[in-house]
Amino acid sequence: MIIGYARVSSTGQDHTTQIERLKAAGAEKVFEEKLSGLDRERPELARALEFAREGDVLVVTKLDRLARSAAHLHEITETLDRKGVGFKVLDDASLDTTTRTGKLVFGILASIAEFETALRKERQMEGIARARAEGRTGGRPKTVDEDHIRELKAGGMSVPQIVKETGVSRAAVYKALSA
Repeated sequence: MIIGYARVSSTGQDHTTQIERLKAAGAEKVFEEKLSGLDRERPELARALEFAREGDVLVVTKLDRLARSAAHLHEITETLDRKGVGFKVLDDASLDTTTRTGKLVFGILASIAEFETALRKERQMEGIARARAEGRTGGRPKTVDEDHIRELKAGGMSVPQIVKETGVSRAAVYKALSA
Protein backbone atom coordinates (compact mmCIF):
# COMPACT_ATOMS: atom_id res chain seq x y z
CA MET A 1 0.00 0.00 0.00
CA ILE A 2 1.17 3.51 -0.75
CA ILE A 3 0.69 5.87 2.19
CA GLY A 4 0.88 9.62 1.69
CA TYR A 5 1.84 12.27 4.18
CA ALA A 6 1.02 15.94 3.52
CA ARG A 7 1.95 18.81 5.82
CA VAL A 8 1.81 22.58 5.71
CA SER A 9 3.33 24.84 8.32
CA SER A 10 0.40 27.05 9.24
CA THR A 11 -3.36 27.08 9.26
CA GLY A 12 -3.35 29.77 6.56
CA GLN A 13 -1.69 27.40 4.09
CA ASP A 14 -3.42 24.75 2.01
CA HIS A 15 -2.15 21.22 1.32
CA THR A 16 -4.70 20.35 -1.37
CA THR A 17 -2.01 20.27 -4.08
CA GLN A 18 0.13 17.91 -2.02
CA ILE A 19 -2.82 15.60 -1.42
CA GLU A 20 -3.74 15.58 -5.12
CA ARG A 21 -0.15 14.74 -6.11
CA LEU A 22 0.07 11.98 -3.49
CA LYS A 23 -3.18 10.42 -4.73
CA ALA A 24 -2.00 10.72 -8.34
CA ALA A 25 1.14 8.82 -7.26
CA GLY A 26 -1.11 6.01 -6.01
CA ALA A 27 -1.54 6.87 -2.33
CA GLU A 28 -4.53 4.94 -1.01
CA LYS A 29 -4.37 6.54 2.43
CA VAL A 30 -3.22 10.12 3.05
CA PHE A 31 -2.39 11.57 6.45
CA GLU A 32 -2.47 15.38 6.57
CA GLU A 33 -1.75 18.03 9.13
CA LYS A 34 -1.11 21.72 9.60
CA LEU A 35 1.86 22.01 11.95
CA SER A 36 5.35 23.46 11.79
CA GLY A 37 8.04 21.05 10.65
CA LEU A 38 10.00 22.10 13.73
CA ASP A 39 7.28 20.56 15.89
CA ARG A 40 8.54 17.02 16.55
CA GLU A 41 5.16 16.08 18.05
CA ARG A 42 3.09 15.61 14.91
CA PRO A 43 0.14 13.32 15.61
CA GLU A 44 -0.72 12.59 11.96
CA LEU A 45 2.87 11.66 11.15
CA ALA A 46 2.87 9.36 14.18
CA ARG A 47 -0.39 7.81 12.94
CA ALA A 48 1.09 7.34 9.45
CA LEU A 49 4.18 5.63 10.85
CA GLU A 50 2.03 3.43 13.08
CA PHE A 51 -0.34 2.61 10.20
CA ALA A 52 2.44 1.53 7.82
CA ARG A 53 3.01 -2.20 7.47
CA GLU A 54 5.76 -4.29 5.91
CA GLY A 55 5.78 -3.81 2.15
CA ASP A 56 4.09 -0.40 2.30
CA VAL A 57 5.69 2.79 0.98
CA LEU A 58 5.45 6.19 2.68
CA VAL A 59 5.39 8.99 0.09
CA VAL A 60 5.83 12.75 0.52
CA THR A 61 5.91 15.45 -2.15
CA LYS A 62 9.02 17.18 -0.80
CA LEU A 63 11.56 16.12 1.78
CA ASP A 64 10.95 19.17 3.97
CA ARG A 65 7.32 18.10 4.39
CA LEU A 66 8.53 15.13 6.45
CA ALA A 67 11.53 16.37 8.42
CA ARG A 68 13.44 19.61 9.03
CA SER A 69 16.79 18.09 9.97
CA ALA A 70 18.94 15.25 8.73
CA ALA A 71 18.86 13.69 12.20
CA HIS A 72 15.06 13.72 12.33
CA LEU A 73 14.84 12.34 8.78
CA HIS A 74 17.26 9.58 9.69
CA GLU A 75 15.20 8.76 12.79
CA ILE A 76 12.00 8.49 10.73
CA THR A 77 13.55 6.41 7.97
CA GLU A 78 15.15 4.05 10.51
CA THR A 79 11.67 3.50 11.96
CA LEU A 80 10.33 2.78 8.47
CA ASP A 81 13.24 0.48 7.67
CA ARG A 82 12.71 -1.55 10.87
CA LYS A 83 9.09 -2.06 9.82
CA GLY A 84 10.05 -3.00 6.25
CA VAL A 85 8.41 0.14 4.86
CA GLY A 86 9.86 1.98 1.85
CA PHE A 87 10.14 5.75 1.50
CA LYS A 88 9.80 7.99 -1.57
CA VAL A 89 9.98 11.70 -2.28
CA LEU A 90 8.02 12.70 -5.39
CA ASP A 91 10.11 15.80 -6.15
CA ASP A 92 13.40 13.92 -5.80
CA ALA A 93 13.42 10.56 -7.56
CA SER A 94 16.85 9.73 -6.13
CA LEU A 95 15.28 9.54 -2.64
CA ASP A 96 13.45 6.26 -3.02
CA THR A 97 14.41 3.52 -0.57
CA THR A 98 12.39 0.96 -2.55
CA THR A 99 15.21 0.77 -5.13
CA ARG A 100 18.87 -0.25 -4.75
CA THR A 101 20.06 3.08 -6.15
CA GLY A 102 17.70 5.03 -3.88
CA LYS A 103 18.95 3.13 -0.83
CA LEU A 104 22.53 3.89 -1.89
CA VAL A 105 21.81 7.61 -2.36
CA PHE A 106 19.95 7.77 0.94
CA GLY A 107 22.79 5.94 2.72
CA ILE A 108 25.33 8.37 1.28
CA LEU A 109 23.24 11.38 2.33
CA ALA A 110 22.78 9.93 5.82
CA SER A 111 26.54 9.31 6.08
CA ILE A 112 27.30 12.87 5.00
CA ALA A 113 24.82 14.24 7.54
CA GLU A 114 26.38 12.10 10.29
CA PHE A 115 29.87 13.26 9.26
CA GLU A 116 28.78 16.92 9.33
CA THR A 117 27.27 16.46 12.78
CA ALA A 118 30.50 14.90 14.07
CA LEU A 119 32.56 17.78 12.58
CA ARG A 120 30.25 20.38 14.12
CA LYS A 121 30.52 18.69 17.53
CA GLU A 122 34.30 18.49 17.23
CA ARG A 123 34.56 22.21 16.38
CA GLN A 124 32.22 23.02 19.26
CA MET A 125 34.36 21.06 21.73
CA GLU A 126 37.52 22.77 20.42
CA GLY A 127 35.87 26.18 20.91
CA ILE A 128 34.81 25.30 24.45
CA ALA A 129 38.32 24.07 25.31
CA ARG A 130 39.87 27.26 23.86
CA ALA A 131 37.44 29.44 25.84
CA ARG A 132 38.22 27.57 29.08
CA ALA A 133 41.96 27.97 28.44
CA GLU A 134 41.35 31.72 28.12
CA GLY A 135 39.44 31.73 31.40
CA ARG A 136 35.96 32.01 29.91
CA THR A 137 33.46 29.51 31.21
CA GLY A 138 30.58 30.24 28.88
CA GLY A 139 27.09 31.29 29.67
CA ARG A 140 25.74 34.75 30.07
CA PRO A 141 28.11 37.33 31.58
CA LYS A 142 27.33 38.32 35.17
CA THR A 143 25.48 41.59 35.51
CA VAL A 144 25.13 41.47 39.27
CA ASP A 145 27.96 42.65 41.48
CA GLU A 146 27.53 40.12 44.29
CA ASP A 147 30.33 41.59 46.38
CA HIS A 148 28.63 45.01 46.33
CA ILE A 149 25.32 43.44 47.40
CA ARG A 150 27.02 41.67 50.32
CA GLU A 151 28.71 44.94 51.32
CA LEU A 152 25.35 46.75 51.31
CA LYS A 153 23.80 44.01 53.46
CA ALA A 154 26.77 44.09 55.85
CA GLY A 155 26.27 47.89 56.07
CA GLY A 156 22.78 47.28 57.45
CA MET A 157 20.59 47.67 54.37
CA SER A 158 17.48 45.52 54.05
CA VAL A 159 16.82 43.40 50.95
CA PRO A 160 14.14 45.81 49.63
CA GLN A 161 16.59 48.70 50.04
CA ILE A 162 19.31 46.75 48.21
CA VAL A 163 16.86 45.96 45.38
CA LYS A 164 16.03 49.65 45.08
CA GLU A 165 19.69 50.71 45.29
CA THR A 166 21.09 48.19 42.78
CA GLY A 167 18.12 47.75 40.45
CA VAL A 168 18.38 43.96 40.49
CA SER A 169 15.62 41.53 41.40
CA ARG A 170 14.93 40.23 44.91
CA ALA A 171 15.88 36.74 43.71
CA ALA A 172 19.26 38.02 42.50
CA VAL A 173 19.89 39.74 45.83
CA TYR A 174 19.02 36.60 47.81
CA LYS A 175 21.20 34.51 45.48
CA ALA A 176 24.15 36.87 45.99
CA LEU A 177 23.67 36.78 49.74
CA SER A 178 23.53 32.99 49.85
CA ALA A 179 26.67 32.55 47.72
